[in-house]
Amino acid sequence: MSAMNATLIAHQQDHRSAQGTAGSLTGTLRLFRFALRRDRVRIPAWGLGIGGMVAYFGSVIPIAYPDQAALQTRAAIMQDPSGALLTGPGYGIDNYTFGAMVTNELLGMLAVAAALMSIFLVVRHTRAEEESGRAELIRAGVVGNRAPLAAAVLTLLVANAAIGAALGGGLLASGLVFTDTLAVSAGMALVGLVFGGVAAVTAQLSEHARTASGMAGAALALAFLLRGIGDAQALGGSALSWFSPIAWAQQTRAFTDLRWWPLLLCVGLVAVLLTIAVLLTVHRDFGAGLVPARSGRGSARKSLVHPVGLILRMERGSIIGWLTGLVIFAVLTGSMGQGIVESFEAQPQLAAVFGQGAGGDVLRATLASFTAYFAMAVAVYAVISVNRLRGEESDGRTGAILATSVSRARWLVSSLAVTALGSTVMLLGIGLGLGVGAGTSLSDPNLALDFALVGLVYLPLVMAFAGLAALSYGVLRAGRWWVWLLLLGSIIVGVYGPLLNLPGAVSDAEPFGLMPRVPAEALSPGPVLGSALVALLLVTAGVLSFRRRDLEAG
Repeated sequence: MSAMNATLIAHQQDHRSAQGTAGSLTGTLRLFRFALRRDRVRIPAWGLGIGGMVAYFGSVIPIAYPDQAALQTRAAIMQDPSGALLTGPGYGIDNYTFGAMVTNELLGMLAVAAALMSIFLVVRHTRAEEESGRAELIRAGVVGNRAPLAAAVLTLLVANAAIGAALGGGLLASGLVFTDTLAVSAGMALVGLVFGGVAAVTAQLSEHARTASGMAGAALALAFLLRGIGDAQALGGSALSWFSPIAWAQQTRAFTDLRWWPLLLCVGLVAVLLTIAVLLTVHRDFGAGLVPARSGRGSARKSLVHPVGLILRMERGSIIGWLTGLVIFAVLTGSMGQGIVESFEAQPQLAAVFGQGAGGDVLRATLASFTAYFAMAVAVYAVISVNRLRGEESDGRTGAILATSVSRARWLVSSLAVTALGSTVMLLGIGLGLGVGAGTSLSDPNLALDFALVGLVYLPLVMAFAGLAALSYGVLRAGRWWVWLLLLGSIIVGVYGPLLNLPGAVSDAEPFGLMPRVPAEALSPGPVLGSALVALLLVTAGVLSFRRRDLEAG
């Protein structure tokens, strides 16, 4: 036996010995440091985004609402069921302040952002690592079987502490008191931890990262829906609100009548979820989920031979999930039609907020505005749908498909066709849901017909954002952050434009606001055709770019 072989065998024996004596958490700190290094840009970016937005709110609110009368006009929106559905429970209405505005109107949306960040973080560091095979390489070393999950949880704690601190810094810079600011920051961070815990559980259930993220995202959507319906039922929230962790953060009544105990519900649920996740790791094999994947057919259907059929098969779960959530939310929003009419008759200033003067059809104008908000959600789906191509390419599946007779242009155009189909179905469902809900509320079946097709007005604009994502994919090194920056900027300006008191040029350039608000106003073809032309140009540029670059893998 040579000296080299003897040395190698000695190292292997030492390695087996180290593995044999390793505990379940061995290697956690090293994996934790590695995860922090991987997220060294993402976590500060989330923190700066949230802290910067809140600081900006604090600087423009005194300009947009210079006196108490102006703030009370804003508070009237919170007393309307539709306002409570989209924002929060409505505390401190009698003496509305910037602090109460933060708790009622901002905290819910910021908590959703923290929850999404947490879901993506936990799934990326657990299930996605197993699915890609990198976790197997890591566990070939001296690493305990629970160390990856423990490292992900530690990273989750750091990330939520960072964005909580950023939110607190933004609120303190706006002149708010420390104690209530601490409660708001802690509430947002704890909601993030709750849904990070949900993702830790779903990562044990499914063997695919996309499914794990989808299940956790569905739980988040359900929580938002329960909070919205519960808060719309009664000022300050109803019993239904307490089934949502998002509501627990808002129920602290910060800046109005602070109480800390609702946050204990978040702490308890985090502990329960993490305990369940740890216990589940014992009962599953590495790389597998507790919910086994169904066996496939012996031979593929003819539809799967075509790229559109294959992509539609891969996307159908996502499309059904988005469609179901959006239609339910649209029906609930439309069902408040009678309340909207009564509120606007009693408070004409609310009609002006939704762009409808006195004497007009306030119901149709308001529902048309809500259609724009729903279209923003469809645009988010469209960008996510196109971005999925990056994962397919990095995992090597795109290379395998392109090795057949499928060209690059055909593959990308087929994917965009499925995105367009999914977006069309969702926009139709939204319009029909709003019309059916409002028609049922007001006993006017014509409303369903009036709104059945109005969502399609936004389809060219949605596909323009899909075209942006296609262009960023075609030029792979360009990244996709700028697509999200443009989309989220459009959403923030569109939803919070009146509140932010932005310059007129910025508000006028917001793309969703350029679309005609049918049926409250006549269909103007200019913005629709302009968006369609932009979408066509972006898709063409994306296809041409994709044909010229090298594949990342496969």
